[in-house]
Amino acid sequence: MNRPAEPDLETAVPQFPWASLNDRELLRWRISDLKVRIEGSPLEHRIQRLYQEFQDKGLSYRPPCYLTTEWLTPDRIPAVGIPFYLAHPRLTQLEKTMMLEAEGAPEKECMKLLRHETGHCINYAYRLYTRSRWRELFGPMSLEYNPHEYSMKPYSKQFVIHLKDNYAQVHPDEDFAETFATWLTPGLDWRSRYRGWPALKKLEYVDHLMTAIANQPPVFTSAKRYWSAAKARSTLENYFIMKRREFGKGYKGFYDPVLLRLFPKADTGSPPEPAYRYLVQNRKIPVDTISTWAGLPKYSVHELVSRLTERARSMQLTLPPDHDRDLLFRVGICLNSLLLSEQASYTNQTNP
Repeated sequence: MNRPAEPDLETAVPQFPWASLNDRELLRWRISDLKVRIEGSPLEHRIQRLYQEFQDKGLSYRPPCYLTTEWLTPDRIPAVGIPFYLAHPRLTQLEKTMMLEAEGAPEKECMKLLRHETGHCINYAYRLYTRSRWRELFGPMSLEYNPHEYSMKPYSKQFVIHLKDNYAQVHPDEDFAETFATWLTPGLDWRSRYRGWPALKKLEYVDHLMTAIANQPPVFTSAKRYWSAAKARSTLENYFIMKRREFGKGYKGFYDPVLLRLFPKADTGSPPEPAYRYLVQNRKIPVDTISTWAGLPKYSVHELVSRLTERARSMQLTLPPDHDRDLLFRVGICLNSLLLSEQASYTNQTNP
C-alpha cells in the first residue's frame, strides 16, 4: 500500500515567536509557554499513519495521543505521551544540541516507538492483562519493574525483538507491548520471522486477541494526562539540567579523560586503526568477565561499552601503534571502575 510522503518539516508547522531565537534565549522559555500542539505539527502525519495501521489490521480502537516531556504511557492509563520536542523542528534541533540525540526524530524510529506505546495503551484500554492466558504467556503485571536494571539475554528466543536492548525482557507489560508492536508493523511477516521461536506463541495469541476485540469499544478510558507538556512549568534550561542529571554520564565529555588515557593520540606512519572498532570487536570478554565477577547485570556493562564506543567514534580516537593484550586488560579495569563509580553515585543519591 502506498502512503503519502511526510510533509516538509520547515513548512508544515505553525510559526511561533520563539522559533527564531538562539539557543540561549530559547532555553529561558517554560515548556508550557511554548504552546506546541500535535495538530499541524510533523507528529500529526505520523499519528495518522499509525491510525491507518490500526485500520489495516481491522482495529476500530484509536489510541489517544498527547504531548509530554518524554516517551511514555502512564501505568494503567490508556493514553500515549509523545515528547513535546517532536512537535516542532526548532525544538528537535535544540534537543539534539543539548542531548546529542532526539529520540523519535527520524520517522522510522518514531513509528517504532508509537507502535510500542500503543501496545501499552491497548493493553490498558481493554484490560487485557487481567486475562489468564495473557498472564500465562507474558507473566503477572505485579512483577517488579525496573527498566534500568534487568537480566538481558540477547539470544533468547522467548521474546520478540522490536526496540533496542531486548526491551521485551524488562517486564511482562513491555513484553506484550513489544509483541503487539511487532504484530502491528506493516510488511513484517512475523510468522516467518519468528518461526521456531517460543515467542511465536505470543504473537499468535496477540493475533487471536486483536481479532476478538477488533470492533469492540474499550472497556476503560481516562481523561487523565500525566506529565503533560501543557502543564510543565519547567524552563527548557531546567528540563535539560534534569535530563542530563538522569542520563548524566552518557552525555558528551564525561568519558573523554578515560578514553584519552586508553587511546592517547600518537603520530604514526601507517594508517591508524579506529579505537571504536577495537571496542566493538572485543566487547564480549570484558562484558562477560565484569558481569560475572562483579555481579553486575550484563545490560549495564554492555550499555557502558556502547557509550564509550560511540564517544570514541565521535572523537575519532585510534589505537596506539604498539597496542597488545594489555590494552584489553586496561579497558576492563576502566570499565569496572566506571561501573563501580556509577553504582556508588546511585547509592548516595538514593540513600542520603
